[in-house]
Amino acid sequence: MTEQPTRQREPVPVPASLRELLGGRRGALDASLPPAAFVVGWLVSGQSVGWGAATALAVGAVVAAIRLVRRHRVTAVVASLTAVVAGSLIALYTGRAQDFFLLQLLSNVASALAWAVSILIRWPLLGVVVGTLLGQKARWRRDPDLLRAYGRASWVWVFGQYTLRVLVFGFLWWTGWVVTLGVARIVLSWPLVAAVLAVSAVVFHRSLPADHPGFRHPRP
Repeated sequence: MTEQPTRQREPVPVPASLRELLGGRRGALDASLPPAAFVVGWLVSGQSVGWGAATALAVGAVVAAIRLVRRHRVTAVVASLTAVVAGSLIALYTGRAQDFFLLQLLSNVASALAWAVSILIRWPLLGVVVGTLLGQKARWRRDPDLLRAYGRASWVWVFGQYTLRVLVFGFLWWTGWVVTLGVARIVLSWPLVAAVLAVSAVVFHRSLPADHPGFRHPRP
């Protein structure tokens, strides 16, 4: 009698799926260039908000043009450029360089709240994203094990990414440390996302029972 091979659980797709959705390292680098340009322009010009904004807008326009040539999604390009324009206008209106990063701070506050609420109402956004990418619609929600695993993994995103960013950006914005804000904007982009992806994948994997067929096969 031959021994049946042990069925191994499929690797968790969370990192690959979300990495594709978020645009990967290249997208994070492109998004970090305009804030870095703002800080450089602000410093070189003797702390002129106008020159900082102009530098950020110029770099943002160049990045947008390159991304369009490479056939990136038009909506993503427009959204990124709109964020640069909005940040520049806010800083120009208030006259405070740190306010260029205010929109980034507020967007992370909104993201933290949205992810937390999604878990509490039993629609964890991590499951919504991965389920949509896999074409499962809402079938994953009818599997209690998957629902619990996605919920636990989503908390990693709430605290490990968005809340952390809010605390760091909020403190630096409040104290007016513009250069450190620019550095934090880069450090807390792709490096942080990669770490959160890895940790959330581990949490997701360990939250599933050993006999679960895997994320691609929600139990009815």
